[in-house]
Amino acid sequence: MSGPQASTMQPPPGHGALLLTLQGNAITTGLTPTVHIDGYPVPAAFGPNFYPLRPGRHHVHVHAQWLRQYGQADLPLEVHAGQTVPGFYAVPWHQFTTGSIGHVKQSRKGVGVMIAIIVATVAIICLCGLGSVLASA
Repeated sequence: MSGPQASTMQPPPGHGALLLTLQGNAITTGLTPTVHIDGYPVPAAFGPNFYPLRPGRHHVHVHAQWLRQYGQADLPLEVHAGQTVPGFYAVPWHQFTTGSIGHVKQSRKGVGVMIAIIVATVAIICLCGLGSVLASA
């Protein structure tokens, strides 16, 4: 179950749950990340996602996919009957680093590299434009 109603759900009797929030949205982060629980893909959407689980140890893996897989992050967790374990995942700003995952809200990695790429691109465009102006003078 995904969406705002996922935050209010309770695990079924004898089960626990993971409430995994995929931070961001398709506009700011691109494609929706892929979520695997115990090696199996599960449906996911930005915002809260509710996953009922049997009590015990579980492994959550999340990644994003564009030209290649990136933003990989793993979270081992222990779930008890009647317990809902919070989880938060943040996609990185670029494809050259891992994602952030944990039990509290996460910050997105890679903002420094992203700013450097933007500054370098603007500098190259400005220098090319300046070169054109000087060549025509």
